[in-house]
Formats: sequence, C-alpha cells, structure tokens
Amino acid sequence: MIKAIESFQQGKGTKLATFAARCIENEIFMHLRSLKKTKKDVSLHDPIGTDKEGNEITLIDILGSEADDVVDKVQLKIEKSKIYKNLDILDDREKEVVVGRFGLEHGGEERTQREIAKELGIRRSYVSRIEKRALMRLYPEFYKKK
Repeated sequence: MIKAIESFQQGKGTKLATFAARCIENEIFMHLRSLKKTKKDVSLHDPIGTDKEGNEITLIDILGSEADDVVDKVQLKIEKSKIYKNLDILDDREKEVVVGRFGLEHGGEERTQREIAKELGIRRSYVSRIEKRALMRLYPEFYKKK
C-alpha cells in the first residue's frame, strides 16, 4: 500500500484505490512466484539437465512414459482393486461377468460382452444387463467413504 501511495501520479486519470489495488495484486503475484521457486515439490516436467545438443531434459523424458498414461494406469489399478474387494456382494453370475469384463482373474485380460456371452451360452444383451445390474450394486460400495 505504501509503495502504491508513493508511486501514484494523480494526473494519469486513475483513482488511487484502483492503482493501489493493482499494485497490491502485483506484489502478491511476485511473492507467490518467489515462493514457487523455493518450494520442495518435484514435477515430472521440471528440468533436470540438458542433452548433448543443449535441449532441456525433464524427468518425464527419462521415465519414457507420458504422465497421463501413468496416472491412468494407477487409477485403473485402484478401481479394479476396489471392485475386486467388493465382489462378495454380487451373485455368482454377476461375479462371473464382472470378473471377465474387467480382467480381475489371474490372466488379467479384459473380455468383451460377446466373448463372455459365448462362454456362458447366453445372449450378449443379457450379459450387458447383468453387467449393468452388477455395477449398480457395486456403485455405492465403490464411492463409500472409509
């Protein structure tokens, strides 16, 4: 505020309050930027050095995978784990369909509704209804706070 008052010029056509608000906002931004440079968080996109040609190298370059891919894989694994933990609330047919659709068995390979229908000797549309019913039963357990 003091800096704003000292640097305010009355003949410029702006009010002191408007000028002071902008000065204070800028000072806050400058302070936040200085904090950002000193914080200890590490990002996969932070530079860690340069290559032979002088280009910046980041952690994500070293890991060889896009961050979104890694996040998606971790999220999928967490979701599959939650489903697996709650299979006991489903009947046998629902379990069989959900386990097959989400690859929860030993092989971990997800199967299509068509493949499951053929294996169980039922129509694909019936597998779809069973899957939907099972997911509706799992939904409250999936989002329950623990």
